[in-house]
Amino acid sequence: MAECYLIGISGGSASGKTSFIRALRDHFSEDQVGLLSQDNYYLQADLHEKDENGQINYDLPRCIDIPAFLGDVHALKKGIPVRRKEYVYQLEGYEPAEFRVDPAPVIIVEGLFIMHVRELFDELDLKLFIDADDPIKFKRRLERDTRERGISSEQVTYQWENHVQPAYRKFLEPYKNESDIIINNNEHFRTSLQVITDHIKRILHP
Repeated sequence: MAECYLIGISGGSASGKTSFIRALRDHFSEDQVGLLSQDNYYLQADLHEKDENGQINYDLPRCIDIPAFLGDVHALKKGIPVRRKEYVYQLEGYEPAEFRVDPAPVIIVEGLFIMHVRELFDELDLKLFIDADDPIKFKRRLERDTRERGISSEQVTYQWENHVQPAYRKFLEPYKNESDIIINNNEHFRTSLQVITDHIKRILHP
């Protein structure tokens, strides 16, 4: 199998990365476009750094098992399948499922810090940055975390102000203008989705 085409997708928390990727992959089969998510490479919570108030900060690059993540990217590029257990965010009693990512002509690599990790950044063939205004991202995160993760609105606000936004300014925003394409997702990403879909089709069928 020829070496795959790597598409890196990053962007701030609640910018819409997951929604964009889901919509993009709906246009292709799994054997055409694979997905490797940084979210499944979080270290155990007891290894994470705590802030001055004793709260775990999940929004730091060192929370991620970078060597394992890079190793699996390299494996997929060589045509080797990857097996991994999903990361379960603060859901007690839930047994994480094992999943497999098979090599494909196009692999999407997504996550908060994929551009901050320079070794990975330099290997990406196309770099996409999903962007949205801060109030919109905060509203989305508040709705998601209170509904899906059972986190109180007070805790969501604390994390946003003390962890999420400082990490965004330090580890994500500096790479925004190094991206090949910045996708505005304040309201929708329909036009950008069509552009990227057409681009992938040209890669698959040159």
